[in-house]
Amino acid sequence: MDDVLAELQIPRRTWQRWRELGTGPECIRLPNRDLRIRRTALNNWLESLKEAA
Repeated sequence: MDDVLAELQIPRRTWQRWRELGTGPECIRLPNRDLRIRRTALNNWLESLKEAA
């Protein structure tokens, strides 16, 4: 998760807010409660933001 935050250059709270609002990329919750984001999901989400702009 930290690598995604660094790549997007956003604080963790921004990411949490996007998750609360359902506006962020699709995540997978692992059995140990960690979140993972597939690279394709992140790339698709970033592309959708470009198209919406």
